[in-house]
Amino acid sequence: MKRAVFAFANKREPRHFPSGEASTAAPLLSAPATLHIFLFSPRLPSPLRIQWGARRRARGRGDAASSAPAKASVQAEREQQDLSSNKWRRIGELVPHLPEPLRVCPPLPGPGDGQNLITEDVTVVEGEVATISCRVKNSDDSVIQLLNPNRQTIYFRDFRPLKDSRFQLVNFSNSELRVSLTNVSISDEGRYFCQLYTDPPQEIYTTITVLVPPRNLMIDIQKDTAVEGEEIEVNCTAMASKPATTIRWFKGNKELTGKSEVEEWSDMYTVTSQLMLTVGKEDDGVPVICLVDHPAVKDMQTQRYLEVQYKPQVHIQLTYPPQGLTREGDTLELTCEAIGKPQPVMVNWVRLDDDLPQHAVVSGSNLLINNLNKTDNGTYRCEASNVVGTAHSDYTLYVYDPPTTIPPPTTTTTTTTILTIITDSRAGEDNSIRAVDHAVIGGVVAVVVFAMLCLLIILGRYFARHKGTYFTHEAKGADDAADADTAIINAEGGQNNSEEKKEYFI
Repeated sequence: MKRAVFAFANKREPRHFPSGEASTAAPLLSAPATLHIFLFSPRLPSPLRIQWGARRRARGRGDAASSAPAKASVQAEREQQDLSSNKWRRIGELVPHLPEPLRVCPPLPGPGDGQNLITEDVTVVEGEVATISCRVKNSDDSVIQLLNPNRQTIYFRDFRPLKDSRFQLVNFSNSELRVSLTNVSISDEGRYFCQLYTDPPQEIYTTITVLVPPRNLMIDIQKDTAVEGEEIEVNCTAMASKPATTIRWFKGNKELTGKSEVEEWSDMYTVTSQLMLTVGKEDDGVPVICLVDHPAVKDMQTQRYLEVQYKPQVHIQLTYPPQGLTREGDTLELTCEAIGKPQPVMVNWVRLDDDLPQHAVVSGSNLLINNLNKTDNGTYRCEASNVVGTAHSDYTLYVYDPPTTIPPPTTTTTTTTILTIITDSRAGEDNSIRAVDHAVIGGVVAVVVFAMLCLLIILGRYFARHKGTYFTHEAKGADDAADADTAIINAEGGQNNSEEKKEYFI
């Protein structure tokens, strides 16, 4: 059985591939033979392999040898059908005469001759350009063609039969067919086939993967305004992406963890991530960021700012006196500072366990007490409130005696002054606190002086007693005498006795 391969490109004359002279040694078809012809025509749905058999009639008288087509069939990718006589005539128009004897072209080289097809998969973002390359290693000028996923020919050599103008020829040579596809859509995804007409034909495919970034990114907060300590729900949705996106959460610069759900529809993915967040007053005005990780897009994010309501924060500021030490006759001025959301519109001054003094004046957030006296002592409270709650701050007032003239410094005066400074420190003010160290030092000095005085007194009494005993011993013996004469005699006797016991010191 002999084989030949032909190709047609809307031409009436057959064209041989590879080009070359027909074999002069081609035999006559003297036996049943099968001829394979590859047709290429835009009117045909895909490249077809047409087979027909040639049978030799019985030679009669005067009849010349001839071969007539007996049967024709078309074998396509998905179906096989018999040709009607009309269909046969249409194809026969392309091949009007099969000469006899029929010369057969030399067989095409096969894969064993070293030709290999090479291609790579392509990943492209929707709307951008994809480039498909069919390359031949060790090419011998064999025909290259490119087919789409529906097996429709995009390019046959450098000719484009497909009417889709998005396909454009980038390069054509004996070793490469490179085609670009602009404005890629998700429908262009699939396998594209590179074919090389060798014997047998070679075919490989490249896969185009289309990446689709999210169509829309939305963030939704359960409550527009939250209260401190409350748990709120925040949702972020990335719609219609391919592949599915990964959603990351941030509160300010801190990354948080959410829970994601993926929904697939028509090869597209919608991802919804849920974040449960407990808010505090420090979160007010902080952005919550939904960030998308997707190979088709970079730095895609959306954010919402938190709005958190919280109860007031209250602080009492001492305005006067500046040194912080309050004495009788002075003026006291306090300022109440309250910050909250919503902002407190007014504050209230009260005195714990008693009413405010009659001479106290409240002006907005300020409390003024003139001509202080000890009856003003007590704890004063500033209260502030809003829709979230109420808060307060306290100030304890202690009024000291007015200052007195200080005498020249002596030990006693130093001790008294030190005690006064220690008493003033009870007010808890900054100036009196700084005086504590000096008071401690003065107290130590006073204790040392007092101890020295006591020691001197004790020593004086000791020496005085010792001297009295000495004189008593000198008159020993005279205490028991009945009269003065006897006492003198006893004293002399004692003196004699003492003379008897003389001691000599050298």
